[in-house]
Order: sequence, then structure tokens, then C-alpha cells
Amino acid sequence: MFQALADPARRGMVERLSQGPASVSELARPLDMSLPAVMQHLAMLEAGGIVTSEKVGRVRTCRMNPDVLSLAEQWINQRRTQWERRLDRLGDFLAAEEDPK
Repeated sequence: MFQALADPARRGMVERLSQGPASVSELARPLDMSLPAVMQHLAMLEAGGIVTSEKVGRVRTCRMNPDVLSLAEQWINQRRTQWERRLDRLGDFLAAEEDPK
């Protein structure tokens, strides 16, 4: 999932999809790339579970899967909590070293 979000074009697509479903042509419109390149980016987002799509007739509509992003948020928050604790302990240690009693 993080690899899928590593590219700015894919992050832009996710940002657009956070507003609601969109067709592939709508997602491609603001991007300076070919439609096959856009499809490759969407395939990466789908492989990461971030986006789902369905084809009705000639139109492929994409939707964001917020549950996957929620899992990423939880993972990041857990890491943040661990690092904050470590930094707090480091701060306590450094304060103790500076204050000889």
C-alpha cells in the first residue's frame, strides 16, 4: 500500500477519489500522461487495495477503499506512539545528565 502511495500522481488520484467515485477519464484529465499510463497507476492502487473499480459498458468507475487507508493510519499512529515514548525517555535521560545532583 505504501508503495502505491509513493507516487505523486497516484496520491493525486486518491485525493480526487476521496471526494467520491470518478471515471478513469476524470482521473486522467488533470494528469500530463497517456491513458495507458493512468491505467498502470490505477492498477498499482488496486493492487495495494486502496482503490476498487468496476466497468459498466465502456466506463470504468473507480472508488476509494477507506478501510485500507484506515489500516495504514493505525499502523502509522502505533509507530508514532512508540517513537514519542522513546523520545520522552531520551529527553528524561538527557535532562538527568545535565542536572548533576
